[in-house]
Amino acid sequence: MDAPSELGDFLKSRRAALRPEDVGITPHPTRRRVTGLRREELAMLAGVSITHYTRLEQGRATSASDAVLDALARTLRLTEDETAHLKDLARPSAASRPAPPRVEHASASARQLLAAMTDVPALVLDRRNDVLAWNALGHALLAGHLPSDSPDTPADRPNLTRMLFLDEQYRELYTDWDEEAQLAVASLRLVAGRHPDDRRLAELVGQLTVQCDEFASRWARHPVRTCTSGVKRLHHPLVGAMDLSFENLVIPGTSGQRLIAYTAEPGSPTEAALRLLGSVAASEGSTDEDVSAISRR
Repeated sequence: MDAPSELGDFLKSRRAALRPEDVGITPHPTRRRVTGLRREELAMLAGVSITHYTRLEQGRATSASDAVLDALARTLRLTEDETAHLKDLARPSAASRPAPPRVEHASASARQLLAAMTDVPALVLDRRNDVLAWNALGHALLAGHLPSDSPDTPADRPNLTRMLFLDEQYRELYTDWDEEAQLAVASLRLVAGRHPDDRRLAELVGQLTVQCDEFASRWARHPVRTCTSGVKRLHHPLVGAMDLSFENLVIPGTSGQRLIAYTAEPGSPTEAALRLLGSVAASEGSTDEDVSAISRR
C-alpha cells in the first residue's frame, strides 16, 4: 500500500463525489468533462494553490500543513474519520523500512478475562482483525464450524474480515451482510492509512482484492469509517435470530489489540438464545440434536 498513491486516489474519489452545484458552482452543460469537482475548483474553494493541490493529488508533496488539510477536508465535506484518514495518508510515518512481521499473542491477563466472561461472547483481535483468542461462547457464536484452538496457531488463525468475504458459513451469519461488508472495508481502510508499512495487512488486502470482486469494488471506493459499538443482527445456525449489542475495548499498548464483547438485552429472545448457545458451548461434543433437546426444555 503506497501512501502517496493512496492519498491521490482518496482525494480523487472524494472530489468526484462532490457535485459542483453542492458548492455553489453552476456547471456549463456542454463543457464539463469530469465527474464532480475539477482540481482547480477544489483548490480555489479550499484556498489552496492549484500547484500545491496537484502535487498532493499526484503524491509529489513532501509535507502538508494542518491548515491545508483541514481546508481540503471542509471543502470536500469529509467526516471526522475521513479527515483523520486524509492526515494519515498525507503524513505517513517516516520509517526507513517496513518492520518485519511480528507474531502477536493475547496476553495471559486478556485470556484470563475472556475465560471469566462465561455468559458473554468475547474475542481478542489485533488491528488486522486476526482472532488472537476467544472464549467458549465467542467461538460458538461466530465460528463454531472452526476448531476452537485455531487462534493458538498463527498460520491457522481466523481473520474476521477474510471470513466475512471468503467463508460462506461465517458470511451467512449476518442478516445485513452488505452493511457489515461495507463497515468492514471502511474500518480496514482506516487501519491501512495508519499503518502503511504493515506487510501482513497489505497481504490481507491483496488476497481479498484478488479473490473477491465484492471486496475489490468496495475497496476501490475508499470508504472510511470507524466503529466502536453498535448492534449486530445475526441468524445463528443453531439458535436462530439474534440482535446483539457489541463494544470494542482497546487494550492498552502499541499493538492495536482490542477486546470485542457481545451482549443481549435482558429478557429478550436474544438473551434466551444466548443462554441456549452457552449451554451447548459448555458441553464438549454437543450436536445439533443436543441443541434441539435443550430448546424443548
